[in-house]
Amino acid sequence: MAAERAPMRKIRDVLRLKLGQGVSDRQIAIAVGMARSTVADCLGRARVAGIGWPIPEGIDDAELERRLFPAHANMSPGRIVPDWSRVHQELQRRSMTLQLLWEEYRALEPEGYGYSQFCGLYGAWRQTVSATMRQTHGAGEKLFVDFAGDTVGVIDPTTGEISQAHIFVAVLGASNYTYAEARWSEALPDWIGAHVNAFAAIGGVAHAIVCDNLKAGVTAVCRYEPGINRTYQDLATHYDTAILPARPYKPRDKAKVEVAVLIVQRYVLARLRNQLFFGLVELNAAIRAVVADLNARVMRKIGSSRNELLASIDRPALKALPVEPYTYAVWKLCRLGLDYHVEIDQHYYSAPYRLVRERVEARLTDMTVEIFHRGARVASHVRSAVKRRHTTTPEHMPSAHRRYADWTPQRIMTEAAVIGPAMIALIEAILKAKPHPEQGFRAAKGILQLAKSYGIPRLEAAAERGNDIGAVTYGSIKSILQNGLDKAYLRADHSAQAAQPAAADAAPIQHSNIRGRGYYH
Repeated sequence: MAAERAPMRKIRDVLRLKLGQGVSDRQIAIAVGMARSTVADCLGRARVAGIGWPIPEGIDDAELERRLFPAHANMSPGRIVPDWSRVHQELQRRSMTLQLLWEEYRALEPEGYGYSQFCGLYGAWRQTVSATMRQTHGAGEKLFVDFAGDTVGVIDPTTGEISQAHIFVAVLGASNYTYAEARWSEALPDWIGAHVNAFAAIGGVAHAIVCDNLKAGVTAVCRYEPGINRTYQDLATHYDTAILPARPYKPRDKAKVEVAVLIVQRYVLARLRNQLFFGLVELNAAIRAVVADLNARVMRKIGSSRNELLASIDRPALKALPVEPYTYAVWKLCRLGLDYHVEIDQHYYSAPYRLVRERVEARLTDMTVEIFHRGARVASHVRSAVKRRHTTTPEHMPSAHRRYADWTPQRIMTEAAVIGPAMIALIEAILKAKPHPEQGFRAAKGILQLAKSYGIPRLEAAAERGNDIGAVTYGSIKSILQNGLDKAYLRADHSAQAAQPAAADAAPIQHSNIRGRGYYH
C-alpha cells in the first residue's frame, strides 16, 4: 500500500501505536494492515513535519494530510520552487544535508517554503525519479561492477567460428557514469583486467567497489563475512579501495549496477546487434563509442549528463590512481621443501633455508615470482619457463653446507645404502648433476620413498637399469617400476643385499657416478 494513499485514520493509528505506545514497526504493520515500508514512510514524514503524539486537536485529517503529503508548487501559489535536480545533485556530496540546502534556499528566498515543506516537496519529487536515481550515494563513494547477462558474438576471421564475448559493466554511484568492456570470459584474469581498465577510464578510484557474489571475486558467500579472492583483494590494496560484496538475497545492494547493465543491454548492445565483429578490439571500439554517447546524454529528470556529473561531483572526490596500474598476479599457498625451494609450474624457486618446511605464499605474475612468509616478502625471482630446473639465490643457501633438521647428503646416502649399491650410484648421480647437492634432495627423497610401494628389491633393480640407460630422475625410475622394466634386473640375492646395510669396513663401491663420502666433509 503506498503511503500517499493510506487513509488518515490508519496513519493516526500508526502514530498512536509508535509514538504513544512504542510498538515495533513490524507489529504496527500487522495491526493496521500496512507494509512495513509504508509504516516507516509515515513515521518519517511525521518526524520531518514535526508532528508527535498526541496530535493537537486543531489538526484535522485535511490539515494532517497537507502537512504529511505536501503537494507540488500549486500548494502555495507565488512561492519559488527550488531546483530539485540541483538539490539532488548537491546531496551526493559528502556531508551535505537537506537542512543546509534549505538554509541556502531561504537565504535567497526569504518567503520560500519552510523546512518541513521543503523536505516534503523534495521527497515528492524523488518519487518521480527512477528507483536507482533516488538512491543517494556519496561522491566518489562506490563503484558498482558486474557482468551483463547478454553476450556478443565475435567471428574468427580464419575459421568462421563464433565465440561469445562477455560484457563487463561498472557504474559510479553518485554520477551514474558508466563504463563497459567486452571480455572473453568471466574468469579471474578478465575480471581483474576489466577493473584496471575501468579505473583508468574513470580517471580515479572509488572508496569502495560493490560487486555481486561472482566466483571470480568472492570465494565464500556469506552475509556477514564474505571471503574475497586473494588476487581481488590484492587489486584493492594496490588501488587503496575496499571490496564490498552484495549481501545474498539483497538485490537493492546492487540495484545501481543492475540498472546500468539493463541500460547497457538496451542502449549499447541493442545498437550493435546488426554489426559483425571479427575481434575483441573491434568490438570494444564500437562499445566505447556508444558508451561515450550514453555518458554525454542529458538525463531528463536530473538535467545533466553523466559526464557533467562525473566532472562536478564524483571525480573531485575520487582517490588518485597509483603511479603504475595493477599487474595481474595469482597467489599460491606452498610449503618450502627440504631443498628450501618451492615448485611453481614444474620450476623450483629458492627461499631462505631457515624456512624449510614452513608454509609460504607465492605471488605469481607473468614476469616474477615473489615468496611471502607471514606477510613479509622473503624472496623474489624472475619467472622461468624451463621445466625441472632450479632458480637459486646464493644468500638463501645454508652456510658451510649446514642442513635443516638433519637432512644432509650423508643421511640421504645412508638411506640409499639400505637399498643397495645401484641406488647409491643413482643418488650420487642426482646430487652430482645439481650445482648444489641440496637441490637434488627432493628427487632423491621421492625415489627412496618408492620402496614403500614397490619394495626394496624392485627399487634396487630399477636403479640399476636407470644407471645403465642414464635415466637418473624420479620420473624415470617411477616409470621403470610402473611398466615392470626392472624385472629383467632382479636377482635372487637382491633382497638379502638390500636388507642389510653396507658394513663400515666393506670395500668401497666403484662406480663412475660415485664421488665418495669425503666429498661432503
